Amino acid sequence: MKIITGGVVAPKGFTANGIHAGIRQNKSKIDLSLIYSEKKATAAAVYTTNLVKGAPIYVTKENLSDGYAQAMLCNSGNANTCNQDGIFIAKSSCEILAKELNIAPEDVIVASTGVIGLPMSLEPFKTGIPEIVKGLGNTDSHADLAAQGIMTTDTKKKEIAVEFHLGNKVCHIGAMTKGSGMIHPNMATMLCFITTDVSISANLLEEALKEATSDSFNMLSVDGDTSTNDMVSIMANGLADNEKITEKNNYYAEFMDALKYITIYLAKAMAKDGEGATKLLIAHVTHAKTIEDAKIVAKSVICSSLLKAAMFGSDANWGRVLCAIGYSKADVDVLKVDVEFKSNKGIIPVCKNGSGIPFSEELAKEILSEDEITIEINLNDGEGESQAFGCDLTYDYVKINGDYRS
Repeated sequence: MKIITGGVVAPKGFTANGIHAGIRQNKSKIDLSLIYSEKKATAAAVYTTNLVKGAPIYVTKENLSDGYAQAMLCNSGNANTCNQDGIFIAKSSCEILAKELNIAPEDVIVASTGVIGLPMSLEPFKTGIPEIVKGLGNTDSHADLAAQGIMTTDTKKKEIAVEFHLGNKVCHIGAMTKGSGMIHPNMATMLCFITTDVSISANLLEEALKEATSDSFNMLSVDGDTSTNDMVSIMANGLADNEKITEKNNYYAEFMDALKYITIYLAKAMAKDGEGATKLLIAHVTHAKTIEDAKIVAKSVICSSLLKAAMFGSDANWGRVLCAIGYSKADVDVLKVDVEFKSNKGIIPVCKNGSGIPFSEELAKEILSEDEITIEINLNDGEGESQAFGCDLTYDYVKINGDYRS
């Protein structure tokens, strides 16, 4: 497997585009993105667990009930949530797009991101969709436009593509995501659109997406808020012409390896670009009694506001790690816990068997001043392992969310 360029258009048969359609007032901001597959694809998605859901979530769930799709349409600048005509707008945008692409409206994955409860008009879709379809292409620039069009408070676009082999066939997976705030574990946490030319059955594609999400996006937290519109979706058009994956064989395992690489890469990218963040934090838990215990501990540590603040200040306050483990409700013997802080500057043990040990504060400060920090937690009680992704808590997070609507 190797990383390649092209983002969502790297897989065969996919085109994309992004334009300013007028949903945002700022005309320099791209606010509408489109991905299209020349062939109808098997498709799947996972959705936010928030009881308040954006209208596009309901429409996409209905559209994907047969396990197929051919296009993904996403706007930024308005979440289309808590609007009386939200379902009408989401369905109508699917119909407008379907007419332009000569596909069925039910074959459209639709999504929105932005301010909740803001009135929304169908007019930008009426004028923008014909334009965005006309400009579809499969170059890196087209993928870049699409990736920009889904951004809200993100400071940088997030996309990746990989190439790998299934037998003697060359296959690809491409993806783009947005997410900077309102991100917390338990799917979906943000928007992610994945494309692949692998041939795989709809039921296994859904299983693969859920499994990959469980180890990546569900292990991600920026601020403890689960958003209303978020989902991860995938289309697989089969144009790589590999032997169709219909069972969990070696080909399925190789596909899973590539998909997990993509989703973990993007989860880290979102954590690193968390609102106001200066550091990517990784909580790596080893030797837990079970994988589930490892996940619970990793999530609890990465979600601790006290720990996040300490990491912002490069303060090796390991007691906050132990505190988060203690209230995690995982099955842990706290008298066995070891903790180390690690970065490109080195690694420093700070806790052994649940108690503090002497360490150099100067070295710890140097290690924690890097922009990527791993908190190594050894529970010394089994073989379970997991990792969670987050960021530090800074002054700028409050500034960004204090005037979000402006």
